[in-house]
Amino acid sequence: MEITVRHYEEQDIPEMLRIWNEVVEEGIAFPQEEPLTIQTGTRFFAEQTYCAVAADAETDKVYGLYILHPNNVGRCGHICNASYAVSSDSRGLHIGEKLVLDCLRQGKQHGFGILQFNAVVATNIHARHLYERLGFVQLGTIPKGFRMKDGRYEDICPYYHVL
Repeated sequence: MEITVRHYEEQDIPEMLRIWNEVVEEGIAFPQEEPLTIQTGTRFFAEQTYCAVAADAETDKVYGLYILHPNNVGRCGHICNASYAVSSDSRGLHIGEKLVLDCLRQGKQHGFGILQFNAVVATNIHARHLYERLGFVQLGTIPKGFRMKDGRYEDICPYYHVL
């Protein structure tokens, strides 16, 4: 299996929705609480500055995706934000790393100077280790900044990376 990261295409949307909604429904990483429908998801992905999928080069099966968009506007418009989702049945295959590396390149290509993550859940140790290994810097900790699906609150850790 050779995983490549490429710009998403319309035929990818059903698998993107499945993967995105899986993370939303887990309730331990994304702030969203409502799953995307075909209508809301199609619009959501189209509104991003850039959106990519990690897919098998031979079969085109989608294993993960990311969205990239401005973190803010105006004087802070040079800072972008991203979210990553990897299918639960393919975690541990370094797909997240491929997505993050591509996202760093795309952020720079789209004119951003910094990639910032506002709310990495402190207990998401695999993501945090990946980000730190790739040169992201943790800005601090926001105590109880994320409400887990079970109602508990976890700390969040903002990160940034100069592009």
